Amino acid sequence: MNFSNPDDAALRTLLDRVKTIAVIGLSPQPARPSYRVAQAMQHYGYRIIPVRPLVDEVLGEKAYASLAEIPFRVDLVDVFRAAEHLPAIVEQCLALHLPSIWIQEGIVAEAAALQAQAGSMVVVMDRCILKEYVRLKTE
Repeated sequence: MNFSNPDDAALRTLLDRVKTIAVIGLSPQPARPSYRVAQAMQHYGYRIIPVRPLVDEVLGEKAYASLAEIPFRVDLVDVFRAAEHLPAIVEQCLALHLPSIWIQEGIVAEAAALQAQAGSMVVVMDRCILKEYVRLKTE
């Protein structure tokens, strides 16, 4: 079985439903893509929750060392980590019964994406959430 991303209608629905985004690998450095994307999504009204060990806060939000440490529900996990980290991240998401995961542009881990789908998660892979938001929601 091959992985395929949701169609545009499903992506719009996802972006409409999501309010809180946990960003794994969110850098505190403004020059990094993860920071710029998260900052823009925050500007568009999403609550951004940094998931990054050894950092206290990013973009005015408390940072957590892992998804399991976040004391409230998140709607979407946005991943800025290398593909080899995806199997463990998907396992965490499934254990926490999280509804959706967005694997950023340039990151491909088909087996992990299929595992997340098999666990009833909505999965987007190898796409930039900001580019897709701009394309689908600001037309």
